Amino acid sequence: MSIPPPPEPQGPPTPDPEGPQDRPPGPAPLPQAPATPYNPYAPPSEDPYGAQPQPPYGAQPQPPYGAQPQTPYTPYPQGPPPPYGAQPYPTWPQGYSPYANPAPLNGMSVAALVLGILCCVPGVGLVLGLIGLNQTRKRGERGRSMAVTGIVLSSFGLVLWVLGVAGAATGFFDDVKVSTGDSASASPVKGECFDAPSGSLEGMAYDFDVVSCAGEHDAEVFAVVRMGGGSYPGDKKVTATADDRCYALQDSYAMDGWALPDDVDIYYVTPTEQSWRLGDREITCAFGNTDEEASLPGGSLRNDATTLDADQVAYLKAAHVLNAALDSAPDAQYVEDDLPGHKAWAGRVSAALTQQADLLEGHQWPGASAKPVADLVKDLRAAQKEWAKAAGASDADEFYGYYDKGAELIDPHLSVTARKALGLATTPPPYEEDDGGGDSGGGDTGLEV
Repeated sequence: MSIPPPPEPQGPPTPDPEGPQDRPPGPAPLPQAPATPYNPYAPPSEDPYGAQPQPPYGAQPQPPYGAQPQTPYTPYPQGPPPPYGAQPYPTWPQGYSPYANPAPLNGMSVAALVLGILCCVPGVGLVLGLIGLNQTRKRGERGRSMAVTGIVLSSFGLVLWVLGVAGAATGFFDDVKVSTGDSASASPVKGECFDAPSGSLEGMAYDFDVVSCAGEHDAEVFAVVRMGGGSYPGDKKVTATADDRCYALQDSYAMDGWALPDDVDIYYVTPTEQSWRLGDREITCAFGNTDEEASLPGGSLRNDATTLDADQVAYLKAAHVLNAALDSAPDAQYVEDDLPGHKAWAGRVSAALTQQADLLEGHQWPGASAKPVADLVKDLRAAQKEWAKAAGASDADEFYGYYDKGAELIDPHLSVTARKALGLATTPPPYEEDDGGGDSGGGDTGLEV
C-alpha cells in the first residue's frame, strides 16, 4: 500500500506565456471560502464540534487589533547558565582598579616626627607638625598620628630649650666650680649665706642655695668683684685676680680680724670659660670653714660700719694701715736672700706706723678708752723708729737687730687693753702670736686656701 504524496501548496497563478487563448479549457476551480485569520483570543465558534478556524501553514497568529504582542517566555534570555561551580569574571570600567590603593604619606608629618625625636630644632619640628596635620586633613593623606607625635615631642623639647636659656640668663651656668680656682656663679650677694648643693665648697656646682645666716651654713659672701669684658683671660689669670681681690676686701666686711673664728677660711667663686661666654664676669668672695665639707655655725661674721660704732670703726681703720704694710713683705723668706727687698718692706712698715699713730691721736676717744689708746700710740712711735733703722741697715745682721726690736713694739698683746676698752675682740689670732705682727683689724689672715 502506497501513500500518495501530499498535494503541493497552491500559490498564485503563474502567467501563461502562451496566453489564455492558447490554454485548453480545464475544469472550473472549486469555490473557496474566504480565509479568516487565526485569533487565539477569539471566542469559541458556533461550530458544534468545537472546530476552530486554522491559520494558513507557516503563518504566525496575530493578536486582535489594539492588543500588545506577547513575547514568548525564555528561561535564559542571555543564554544558558555557566557550568556548575564556574564564576564569571566581572568586568571593570575603564580607570577603576579592583584593589584599594593606600593614600599617600604626608612628608611634613614624617619630618615633624623625625625632628621631634631628635629634638635638635624643636621650633621647626613644631611648625612642620602643624602644617602636616593640616595637610592630612585637607588632602586625605596618611601621617596624622606622626604629625601629632612630632608636635608633642617638639613642644617638650622647646620647653626644655626655653628653660635652659632662662637658667643661663639667671646665673645657672654649666661647669660652675666652687673652689680656690675655677668656678662660676654670682647668685648670692654680699651679706648672704648659702649652702653648696654637694655639701662641699670644693669641686663643681651649678648653683647655690641661699639660706639664713642665723642657722648653720656653708659660706657667707663678703664681697662681689666684677671683672672686665673682652675674651676669657684664662684660668690662671682669673684665679690670681680672685686671690688678690678677695684677701684685700675681707677687711671691708670683717674689719676686726680678731673676731673671726680660727676655723674660718677664704673661698672664692670665679667664672669658667663656658660661663664667661654667657656673660658671667663676677668673682664671689666668701668665708667658709677650713674644712671644705664642714659648715659655719649660726650667726653672721660681718663686723663693719653697719654693726660697729664710730669709735670701733676709727680704731680698726687705723690698724688696717699697718696690716696692709706688713702684708707687703717680699716673697723671700730669709733676709739674706733679698736684703734690698726686705729693707724696702721695712720702710713701708715705718711709714704705716707713723700714719697709724697719727690717726689714733687725731680721734676723740671716749673716757675709758682714751688712756689705753694713748699708751698704744707711744709704742707705735717707738716701733716706727726701729723699723726706719732696719730700712737703712747695711747688712742682714743689722737688719735683724732693728727688726726684732720693732716687732716687739707692735706685739698684738700690747693692744688688748685698748681693744677691751672699746668693746672689740681681745683674743689675738694664733697666727699673729707666731708672726709677731701688729694689731690686726683684719688684713691677711695668714691662712691659705
